[in-house]
Amino acid sequence: MDHITSCVQRPKSFANTTRGTKRRTLRNRIILCIAIGLSVVGLALIVWFSLVLVLIDRLTPTEPRNGLSQITKTWKEPSDSVSLLSPWPTDWSQGVTPIPCHSHNDYWRRVPLFDALAAGCTGVEADIWLENSSQDLLVGHTKSSLSSGRTLKALYIDPLVEILSQQNPDTPPSMQPSGVFDTSPNTTLVLLIDIKTDGRKTWPVLMKSLGLLRSRGWLSYWNRTAETFVPRPITVIGTGNTPFDLVVAESNNRDVFFDAPLDRLTRNGMFSRGTSYYASVSLKQAVGKIFLWGPSQRQQKVIHDLIEAAAERGLVSRFWDIPGWPVALRTKLWNILVASGVGVLNVDDLKYASRWNWNWCIVAGLVLC
Repeated sequence: MDHITSCVQRPKSFANTTRGTKRRTLRNRIILCIAIGLSVVGLALIVWFSLVLVLIDRLTPTEPRNGLSQITKTWKEPSDSVSLLSPWPTDWSQGVTPIPCHSHNDYWRRVPLFDALAAGCTGVEADIWLENSSQDLLVGHTKSSLSSGRTLKALYIDPLVEILSQQNPDTPPSMQPSGVFDTSPNTTLVLLIDIKTDGRKTWPVLMKSLGLLRSRGWLSYWNRTAETFVPRPITVIGTGNTPFDLVVAESNNRDVFFDAPLDRLTRNGMFSRGTSYYASVSLKQAVGKIFLWGPSQRQQKVIHDLIEAAAERGLVSRFWDIPGWPVALRTKLWNILVASGVGVLNVDDLKYASRWNWNWCIVAGLVLC
């Protein structure tokens, strides 16, 4: 009887064994497919990463090796802005091509003034605060960030005087003095001064601090007699609390200009080449909120019209408060502004604005600039 029962049960046991074998086979196939899939994905990631590394290496611009680059590498404190200029580097700005970019909040950079010059930017910006007890003009974005060593004189005036002295060792008064760029000696450098303290109290101190640049004929000026703008190595512009009436009250040759409101040029005839050089406005104030996909056609027309209004008056248009993120939006705005003929591009990222090909800022989903 047991023998018969065993024979009867054998087919059921055989069926169970067959099903178990099929399950194991299916499981092994699934595991194999997963392993192959992971291998393919891993290989794809390795290839992608390798391509990105190659692209980064190929696309990263080479920084010129010159006196400026050496200073930016070794600069540690404000006093270095003058001390590192001696002995004078004979390859001072070799390989640097000036471009119309403005170093926004330049004093925030690791090396104020020199980082901007190394990038080829033709404009730098300094926020100044009058220190009543010492009559020093301190440089900083907020009052809490000020320190006695970071003054307009130490960070900007003194190094510019030394640079221009070296650039013009034997220039006679009758000749146009050379500017800060070797490759383009006639290019002026804009020094935008944003007065943060009381304008009327700060103004005379600012005018006095510019004395050495003025006495050596290095400041651009407006010749009232000839009604002509005379370019020189440095063009000083006042903004913030700069009093417009004191700017225009300067007799004879006016050598500090007013930062005109770009969005009010067509409604106000008081701003011209004789009073101003830059005409600036916040991009958001001018066109309103810009969405992630970029400015609308209406907003682009506003930008274009404002740029044209400045150009018609001989002024250099500038938009500040340009979104820095996302990078695609920032780059799109840069391209729109340049295509519209903006006078100078207000930038925070000096290296990317001046040296990178903007069309390659995002590669394979990776932000490079």
